[in-house]
Amino acid sequence: MRPRIQLLTPELIGRILCEAFELLMSPGVRVGSAPVVALLRSAGIEVNDGVARVPESQARNCLASAPRDFYLYNRQGEKAVHYGGDDVHFDPGSCCVQMLDPDTLEARPSETRDLVRLIQVTETLPQFAAQSTAVVCNDAPSAIGDLYRLLVVLQYSHKPVVTGSFSAAGLQGMIDLLAADSGSRDNLRKKPRAVFDVCPSPPLNWSEFASHNLLDLARAGVPAEIVSMPLAGGTAPVTLAGSVTQHAAEVLAGITLHQLAAPGSPVVWGGAPAIFDMRTAGAPMGAVETAMLNMACAEVGKHLGLPTHGYLVATDSKFVDAQAGAESARSAMLGALTGINMISGAGMLESLACHSVEKLVIDAESIASAYRLVRGVEMRGETLATAMFAQTGLSGEFLKLKETRALFRQEQHLPSPVIDRNAPGSEPLSDAFTRARDRVNELVSMYQKPSLPEDVLRKFQSIVEREADRAGVASALHGK
Repeated sequence: MRPRIQLLTPELIGRILCEAFELLMSPGVRVGSAPVVALLRSAGIEVNDGVARVPESQARNCLASAPRDFYLYNRQGEKAVHYGGDDVHFDPGSCCVQMLDPDTLEARPSETRDLVRLIQVTETLPQFAAQSTAVVCNDAPSAIGDLYRLLVVLQYSHKPVVTGSFSAAGLQGMIDLLAADSGSRDNLRKKPRAVFDVCPSPPLNWSEFASHNLLDLARAGVPAEIVSMPLAGGTAPVTLAGSVTQHAAEVLAGITLHQLAAPGSPVVWGGAPAIFDMRTAGAPMGAVETAMLNMACAEVGKHLGLPTHGYLVATDSKFVDAQAGAESARSAMLGALTGINMISGAGMLESLACHSVEKLVIDAESIASAYRLVRGVEMRGETLATAMFAQTGLSGEFLKLKETRALFRQEQHLPSPVIDRNAPGSEPLSDAFTRARDRVNELVSMYQKPSLPEDVLRKFQSIVEREADRAGVASALHGK
């Protein structure tokens, strides 16, 4: 039996959805552009003064056309991530603007070298099924920063990618990069390598930028992950149930837009909800209530039969310390037990502002333990213990049994040296951060960069040059 956690009763989920559908009509959803208004009106949805009122029947029709599951593929065209059911995958957190320097232990603006190092480590760790465009490269032109991050990931990784666009104009260039990597836009549609996060603005606001990205992704057949971000007590009701209701309404509105643009295009019930800390005016991503919000939001999506996403395995600590370990490990376990399909956030510090590769490898150990936990307790063989006792009697010599040798690797998770289980005195004493730093260096030395075909590299260069010209930053990109 697979262990699982359920926070919401079926009755409460029903109430959440009932009120979410009511919110789509009153107060309605703010939409920000003429093409979106035209699309909604063509479907018979009333839009006045930039506010759409979406009938429950229309939203349910769009829910019905959304796929129940889909796959992301690696560079080799193999299935690598399954969105759907209770399958659980993890990827590093995205879009940090700072990096924790492992030598000075100070946060500094993130650069290309940081993203490359993070990709190299993620590529070698089996706990991460996907890469992410994890940090903003402050040494690259900001006007094409989204495209540039994706380019770096595609150059250094075979894994699928969780990414996102900073602008409506930038999205097409990113899709072109992925199509060049896949061979064509048709190949990309058939075997998508990336999913794009698209975020409404709480409360109940689909901006021009976000809604355009949603429509363009739907029409391109590239999976979209709708990441609603209600802040309980700040930009959403203070109660957890109320924030989950607002989240549901925002995602339902997004799915309606998405499926009206292209019925059957893959879409994810995602989220990065959090509480609003009344003492600090911050959004504590390591708080247990933030984890509960992510779990509850995913449960609503799973009730609807949709693929799910959440933002966990992050901390509010500024350092890779005991707080970081406690908050991140706790939410990794809770997310896995909920069966969230893609869990983003590993490696992140300071409420998603800063990344640490050292934290990433520590988080990988927590994730490995979470994977072991969700496998549960299994029966192996015809008896549980009596057959082994028949061989040992009361001697207790189970170490000698062939069953022990055959099964211990299946029964026990064996962590990397990041986790200290050595006998006292057998190794020099070190803390977790030091061991993680050593592990990072080991993984980087193991990493092998993909060898991409010359025609693909030429296409990448052409796309980047075109987008740099469009954005007026071609000279700033020289030498990158």
